[in-house]
Amino acid sequence: MPSDFRKLTRRGLLAGTAAGAAFIAAPSILRAQSQSLKIAVVLPQSGYLAQAGQSCHRGALVSSSVLADMGHKVELVHIDMESNPDVARTQTERAINEGAQCVVGAFDSAGTLAIAQVCEQRQVPLIVNIGAAPQLTEQGYKFLVRNFPTGGMLVNNGLKQIKALIDATKIAPKTAVFLHANDNFGMAQRQGMDKVFPTAGLPFQLLESIAYDPKAQDLSVEVTRIRGLNPDLLLVVTRAADAIKLVRDIVRQKFQPMGIISPGAPGLYDEEFYKALGPLADYHIDAIPWANPKSKITQALEGAFKKQQPNYRFAVECFNVGFTFEALLIAADAFKRAGTATGPELMKALKATNLTDHAMIGPPVKFDEKGQNVDIPSSCVQNRAQTPTVVLPADVATMTPVLPEPPWQGRT
Repeated sequence: MPSDFRKLTRRGLLAGTAAGAAFIAAPSILRAQSQSLKIAVVLPQSGYLAQAGQSCHRGALVSSSVLADMGHKVELVHIDMESNPDVARTQTERAINEGAQCVVGAFDSAGTLAIAQVCEQRQVPLIVNIGAAPQLTEQGYKFLVRNFPTGGMLVNNGLKQIKALIDATKIAPKTAVFLHANDNFGMAQRQGMDKVFPTAGLPFQLLESIAYDPKAQDLSVEVTRIRGLNPDLLLVVTRAADAIKLVRDIVRQKFQPMGIISPGAPGLYDEEFYKALGPLADYHIDAIPWANPKSKITQALEGAFKKQQPNYRFAVECFNVGFTFEALLIAADAFKRAGTATGPELMKALKATNLTDHAMIGPPVKFDEKGQNVDIPSSCVQNRAQTPTVVLPADVATMTPVLPEPPWQGRT
């Protein structure tokens, strides 16, 4: 049965440490005899990353029943890292002291790096559900695998999908502008764009890259600048609140690009975005990894989600839900093959993963010598009737892409 960890007190931490010492001293055979795999799911359920962390948490809650139906025996321990890497570290330490044999998390790369250090020291496997920082798989961790693209992979795969989108819709854009937030994520995507775009083979010129402050009241200055450049395509890296301000200012200034496309970022498919903009939220496109709507496992996950989380839409949450479920599935699959939960043996099984049936679009899940799944592709997800809908690749699409975007006039 799942249990919850709350914020540690000093006394609680000392008690947990003492308990951990006793656990470590116990014979290793005790761990080997586990009948189910105890997984600590570490996510930012509160703090500034709470919205995404809670979405991932809903995915973890739903996963228990789906994994049980698949014949996997797992016990999930749900931990709030409070959007704080220090809390992530101490809570992970406590969870391992109390018997966690594997860790999944943590959406935030900084928190994940903190967890990775603990897992490496304790020889407990960590499966990264979401976290794009390249150093996660570049620092030589032996007890970590990541089933999520690096930042560079996101940009590279996103641009590949934009090229496929142009081919599929027969549009002929000549120019584009790249607009991005000036936060850590936005600047990392800018660096990726600067590196990858010149050799991406796209048929348009990138006129300019423009950074903006997410804390700004509006984006009217940036939109005026974009409108002066008059690009055919607007490529964006935004969060939901920024994307709302952006579209409102674009409509207000009567700027009509062929398309607004994100080469690998959230914002355009968020529920907040749909509620704020209504029909004005439609037809924008994200080139991003996504859940496979034609996968039987995804369909089972969606069915369980609708039953257990009726106040949320799976179509909107399936990025966070899907990657979190898939990390848990990877752990459960490795445990089943290993026949033991001891760290080194479980890690050996994780490195040998070849998971054909899974939730996200892409080939079988495998990891290279660094623990990175290098075969996670992006897809094109277009907003249709305020619902993110897969439109590319064609073999998993449920609709065909529409570009150029219909005019703003007539949508409301």
